[in-house]
Amino acid sequence: MSEFTHVDEFGHATMVDVSEKSITQRVAKARATVKTRPDVIDAISSGRLPKGDVLAVARVAGIMAAKKTHELIPLCHPLPIEQIEVNFNIKEDEIELQTNVKSSAKTGVEMEALTAAAVTALTIYDMCKSTDREMSITNIRVIEKDGGKSGHYIFKEENP
Repeated sequence: MSEFTHVDEFGHATMVDVSEKSITQRVAKARATVKTRPDVIDAISSGRLPKGDVLAVARVAGIMAAKKTHELIPLCHPLPIEQIEVNFNIKEDEIELQTNVKSSAKTGVEMEALTAAAVTALTIYDMCKSTDREMSITNIRVIEKDGGKSGHYIFKEENP
């Protein structure tokens, strides 16, 4: 057997066998930041952008993306997602978004939280790109996870 979890003894990509693992409550939180100009933030907040309610559309896109993670990332398992939240923290020149995903499963939901964060940020970009061509998406990362054999994890910058 290979020392790599997604490669078999012949070097072929393979999905990890989770059949012997226990079903436990799994939670993952991810964040991303969309940086843009203050006038774009103001337009998003006041609903004055031509494409409509940016944050509502981005929230739905993130939820949909989390549910389809196994269709996008080749070796991810399809999971019974029980909850997906997408929240926004609007600042002067950026939108920090956080996704929270819960599932009772044999494997974690980090990829679902990350996919939700990335697609939420990409949707904000798509809806605002005609207003600010210099927007950037940064800091896509898992900030917390819990459940399973590896237990609880908090991203170091999140520790007090």
